[in-house]
Amino acid sequence: MTEGIRVAMWSGPRNISTAMMYSFDNRPDCFATDEPLYANYLLSTKTTHPDADEVIDHYDTNLESLINHLTGPIPNGMPIWYQKHMCQHIAGGANLDWLDDLINCFLIRDPREVLLSLTSITDVVNLWVMGLPQQMRILSHVVETTGKEPPIMDAHDVLENPVGMLSALCERLEIEYLDDMTSWESGPRDCDGIWARHWYDSVWKSTGFSSPMAREGRLRPEHAIVLEEAKPLYDELWSRRLRI
Repeated sequence: MTEGIRVAMWSGPRNISTAMMYSFDNRPDCFATDEPLYANYLLSTKTTHPDADEVIDHYDTNLESLINHLTGPIPNGMPIWYQKHMCQHIAGGANLDWLDDLINCFLIRDPREVLLSLTSITDVVNLWVMGLPQQMRILSHVVETTGKEPPIMDAHDVLENPVGMLSALCERLEIEYLDDMTSWESGPRDCDGIWARHWYDSVWKSTGFSSPMAREGRLRPEHAIVLEEAKPLYDELWSRRLRI
């Protein structure tokens, strides 16, 4: 691995992961990458997502070359590389040793909020789609290999106090916090994946982190069961989150 800081932020779906990517992309010293394992995930799982064939055709799907890229030279000669990753893109039992070349961080969100959002756009909802078991596995690997607790960011905390939480994260990453990280111009960004038109409508309208708001609605019984499965995993992650 060449010099530089490679930040891998591991999130589940329907979180503030894109806003966090925009936050780092707005830094003049940072290159941001949007879900680099997505095409491999779509190809290997045959998951039906909008424009899946186009994504597979457009991006690298070879896991070995992807890993070499993500742990290799930082594009554009930047000192910082922010990689937005989805935990569900890691296959069960996959070798995680390549993560040792990255600074791994974690983004979590109240699973009830996730489920209310997720069930509004898809009927395929289970614990694995939420990414929590994979997130716990990645976290365990990081702790075992580094002997340290990595930064775990809760979405509510970030939305409630963006400056404080991002400052604390930057301190853990040993990089300077910049005011550019809390606001950006509305609209698409160069770092967006080609799938952005299907998923990023709300963040395209944003110019920064919005205030936290509880989602309204009730879960169907089958989704309430998923919430019961998810809550202990989230509670464990929440208890270990970065606090200021």
